[in-house]
Amino acid sequence: MTRLPFFNRPNISPRAAVEALERAAPLPDGPGERFSGYSVISLSFRSDHVLALRRFTASSIGPGYTSVWHRDPAGHWTFYSTIAPDVSCARYFGQQVERNVVSPIGITWENDRQFRVVIGTAFDWRVTLRASLPTRLLNAAAGAIPERAWQVPAVLRLIAMAANATLGVGRMNLTGLTPNGQRFIANPRRVWLIDESEAVVEGVALGPVVRTRRQASLGDLLLPRKGLFAIARARFERPVNRGTPRASRVGSRVDLGAGPGKEVRKASATQSTVNDSFWRM
Repeated sequence: MTRLPFFNRPNISPRAAVEALERAAPLPDGPGERFSGYSVISLSFRSDHVLALRRFTASSIGPGYTSVWHRDPAGHWTFYSTIAPDVSCARYFGQQVERNVVSPIGITWENDRQFRVVIGTAFDWRVTLRASLPTRLLNAAAGAIPERAWQVPAVLRLIAMAANATLGVGRMNLTGLTPNGQRFIANPRRVWLIDESEAVVEGVALGPVVRTRRQASLGDLLLPRKGLFAIARARFERPVNRGTPRASRVGSRVDLGAGPGKEVRKASATQSTVNDSFWRM
């Protein structure tokens, strides 16, 4: 199954869309490593911290997982994930990441448009979403795009331009190369604006959210200037002039507080070799 009926329901709440994803967990058809789920594409704070969330309810290379990305004011990225870096976001972005931390991550919906993300006692993040006329128009247009067109670079460029023109999110690359060399294709199928957010990371309150002037990036992935939440799919193709995907550079240890958590100092060579066999199938 490649088309989700709830995408075309005009008044569906973010919570209802997420609950449908958690029940169905469908994957896109076709080649490459494929993921389906939802995300906070990115969110910038006045303190110059940046947060992002990826909750993939389905993955073609392993179990579904949750990942939280944090960039501090010095530009250092930490990826928290519920599974090993080899089969999560660090598989693609790890060359630009200082630390990978494997830990349980809780996502709790407090009402139809507000949720909370918790990682032990080290991370507490609340997000409130809202729809607007521009997001409704974009979502209606996305629902009318044929399935095959979501893989066409020219169509993806038009979608990104429309998002910038209507929402003021800045440049968005929906296709390009990751830091680890894979080509990515991102398909945001439904979006909401982030209305409010507050976060505490390792004892630091990040302050109010802002529309940043300078976009953060990971490889060719440009993160939007203002907060966006999306129901999305992603595809990653064979590394360009690379061998086995590498997951992360070495970083320092972090204490997550309550609950198990550990930093993964480097990827498992055995696991990476097994996963890389996918490209040769």
